[in-house]
Order: sequence, then structure tokens, then C-alpha cells
Amino acid sequence: MKFNGFTNEDFDLFLIDGLEARMDKLISTLRPKLELLGEHFAPALSVLTGDEMFPHVAKHARRTINPPNDTWVAFANNNRGYKMLPHFQIGLWHTHLFVWFAIIYESPSKVEYGKKFEKNINKIISEIPSSFVWSGDHMKPDATPMNEMSTNDLLQIFKRVQTIKKAEVLCGINIPREQAVKMSGEQLLHKIQDTFNILVPLYKM
Repeated sequence: MKFNGFTNEDFDLFLIDGLEARMDKLISTLRPKLELLGEHFAPALSVLTGDEMFPHVAKHARRTINPPNDTWVAFANNNRGYKMLPHFQIGLWHTHLFVWFAIIYESPSKVEYGKKFEKNINKIISEIPSSFVWSGDHMKPDATPMNEMSTNDLLQIFKRVQTIKKAEVLCGINIPREQAVKMSGEQLLHKIQDTFNILVPLYKM
């Protein structure tokens, strides 16, 4: 099976009422695409990072009432889980496609990463494109473009992740759904690959 990109139907499934109905649609239409992306990018990320990377497609298994508002495939150097580890993600909200390098609140290494990012802030500013975005919370769709952030804004994210238990740090790109649905599978694969190429130095820090 070939990855042919995303459709409006993929994004609109997050508007379906009810856990069961939304999950049925997600499993039948969107999850196979995320599995394809997982198979495609795990070897590429393994080469880029120097660690064997394993794909983890979100199962949303613990949900009993609220349907998911986003879904993703994550990549980490452990085949059993990813939340405790620095990882990469490709996923969708109703409004956009996202590609992240993420250190979320479960990660015991987040303090160490926060210190490294703080120490290397000038390198990060020079190497991360101005169109990339930053977030401090993977549960929210909002993110702030690099070109709207001061050095101090970035420092605050890096300091928060060292001191606040729930704080997180994510960096990557958001592609509006209107743009994402016009891109072919091949174009999206190239775009995601280019994004990972830029994000891997953050992982290696």
C-alpha cells in the first residue's frame, strides 16, 4: 500500500460525535495512513539519529467517554513505548497536520534537555527556521512561530521544562489542513523528511 497523502475526510473525522463513531472512522481511514508513515520513517530516523527507532501509532485505548481530538504516530528508540523518551511525531488535529520533536511531561530526561537547550540557545536560534513552531503542551493545538518569539520567550520554555512537572517542549511544523490536502503523498513525505533532518540535532543534544 502506498501513502497518498491526507484528505478533508481525514481531518473532518475529529468532528464526528461520540467515542465509538469517531474511533471507528479513525481506525478505518486514518490509522492505516499513520501505520504507513511509521513504516516509512522509522528506518530513516534510525539512520539520522543513530538509534534504532520504532513507530508507535496512537491507540487511544484508555478512553472511555471523550473521543480523541488529535491522533499521531510517534517514533522512539524503544519498541514498548515512547512517552518517557524524547521522540518524534507526525499527526493531525482537525485544523492542521503536525510534525514534532517532543519531550513531554512523562520524560525523566526533560530537565537535562532543558539545560542543554538553554546552554545551546544561540545554536538553536541559528539552526531552527523562523517558520518552525514551538509548544509547551502537546495536549493543545496552539503553537508559536519561531519568528514571533524573542530569545527570552525561548529561554522561558527551556527553563519551565527544568522546573515545572507538567511543562513540555515541542518543536516542529504545523501545516494547515487546506495546504496539507493539496499535497501529494510524495510531497508530504519530502516535507516531513526535511523537517526531521532539521529536528534531529535537537534530539542529539
